[in-house]
Amino acid sequence: MIVEEVILPEPWELVVATITRVVPYGSYVTLDEYNDVEGLLHISELSTRWVKNIKDHVREGQKTVLKVLRVDPGKLHIDVSLRRVSDMERKKKLLQWKQENRGKKLLDTVAESIGISSDEAYDKIGIPLEDNFGSIYLGMEQAVILGEDVLIKIDVPVKWATVLTKLVKRKISLPQVKIGGILELKSNKPSGISLLKKAFAKAKSFKKPKNTEIQIYVTGAPMYRIEVTANNYKVAEALLEKATKRAVKVMEDNGGEGKFIRKP
Repeated sequence: MIVEEVILPEPWELVVATITRVVPYGSYVTLDEYNDVEGLLHISELSTRWVKNIKDHVREGQKTVLKVLRVDPGKLHIDVSLRRVSDMERKKKLLQWKQENRGKKLLDTVAESIGISSDEAYDKIGIPLEDNFGSIYLGMEQAVILGEDVLIKIDVPVKWATVLTKLVKRKISLPQVKIGGILELKSNKPSGISLLKKAFAKAKSFKKPKNTEIQIYVTGAPMYRIEVTANNYKVAEALLEKATKRAVKVMEDNGGEGKFIRKP
């Protein structure tokens, strides 16, 4: 008889769980990411405040994010906590979990399209994505941004990379971030308006990554609002710095003044 190995979480790991039973001393949960292995959420780990009624905090069928406290592999006993999970940890974990599930579903769709099993798709596509990008979904986002070449470089077969890229470009909308500030631009020359137009054009007219945008609005001379939209803050910050420096340089090279003031 072959006994299947049970994979268990590590202490202090964040897990997504489903409340299955509410009892006087707490509640029992199953861990969604670990084949529904059972854990105990003791009443003392429900809240930082006194718990009068357990059902005010959890209900059967509810999904929640918990923190693993103790794991006993021999007894398959796992203690978890709700009160030790911060709002930020909960939001981040839920987003990660939803992305992982979506990535697996998209991978199953690709497997069906190219006529292979889900297991083979995971071995030949899923594992390379996880190894190189941290998760299947994050790898798929890179395929949306950079195209199928990013998949081919990690040894995903060309035909499969093409199918996957076409699918994720239809199904995945990339998250966007927006940052900005104020450009203070001055010129006392008669050609000041033309100079401003030249500065604005210079701030926007350079090669930028896909899915990025630079916009400039008049808020009241000499103040002009500049906003940069990109897929992440690192790219947005780099574009904002380049755009503002280009605009200020145009003004200074032509006898004007310019500076950038960072504002949300």
